[in-house]
Amino acid sequence: MITPDFPAIRMRRMRRDPFSRALMRENTVTVDDLIYPVFVVEGANRREAVTTMPGVDRISIDNLLKVAEECVKLGIPVLSLFPNIDPSLKTNDGVEATNPEGLIPRAVRELKKNFPELGIMTDVALDPYTSHGQDGTVDEKGSILNDETTEMLVRQALCQAEAGVDIVGPSDMMDGRIGVMRKALEDKGLIHTRIMAYSAKYASAFYGPFRDAVGSAAALGKADKFTYQMDPANTDEALREVALDIAEGADMVMVKPGMPYLDIVRRVKDEFKVPTYAYQVSGEYAMLKAAALNGWLDHDKVMMEAMMAFKRAGADGVLTYFALDIARKLKGLA
Repeated sequence: MITPDFPAIRMRRMRRDPFSRALMRENTVTVDDLIYPVFVVEGANRREAVTTMPGVDRISIDNLLKVAEECVKLGIPVLSLFPNIDPSLKTNDGVEATNPEGLIPRAVRELKKNFPELGIMTDVALDPYTSHGQDGTVDEKGSILNDETTEMLVRQALCQAEAGVDIVGPSDMMDGRIGVMRKALEDKGLIHTRIMAYSAKYASAFYGPFRDAVGSAAALGKADKFTYQMDPANTDEALREVALDIAEGADMVMVKPGMPYLDIVRRVKDEFKVPTYAYQVSGEYAMLKAAALNGWLDHDKVMMEAMMAFKRAGADGVLTYFALDIARKLKGLA
């Protein structure tokens, strides 16, 4: 048997023209891959720039409705909400997260009333609501209490689900929270509320701009989250975390951050073959934006190349602050 070799095989032959490149393209990016994270604040007609995230604003609910309308027009399937609340409402246990008249439940109700076809996702975590910036209740020694925090997270998830949210996204990394959350939702008859578990969430330095956006950076100070978020050195541990969340009732799983952890995305998808998502986090966004604003990179090209990298790694979708820009480009509007 003769093995074909050069010049019988010329790999460049299929790369020569756009049509043949399209014919053999293994992955594509579509608007269906996009989840758009948005920061919400109290008030009317408010729009505050997040200085560490060029092009990203904190917006009041009335302006959020305008963003939602654009998402619907562009075909973006899901909008994800993150709060920035008044510091006076923040406590050690983050109980404001369970207030049915709080910022996020009100935003959810308005969105579902005006745009019922738009999927709405909410963050289940206490760090935007705690006085110390951690994702859970802290004891007198400064330790994050797992079970007490989980009880509060369940109340938060139920509050959001009762407001009409489609997907709850537990991002806290407390042990066992998916199982008790799923049971609580079932017991309340909220059987259609989906859970996208932040299953492999790493203790990353790429979250800095996000913490500015939700107002937890100052409270957290020099503290870290290594006792509950994952060590960036570990990969096998991520598979254990994902396996546990699936067993406990998660409908979807997430890897966070995104691009520095594409190997984790691929391992998760290959191992479990469940709906798998990645979060292109604030630091990733800020790096690309800053480089583009300085003229060091081509904004649209690196934006789209990054998205293709997520798809190639196995992600079914991506939470990205570029979502509107990507959708406009795909629709030929940019």
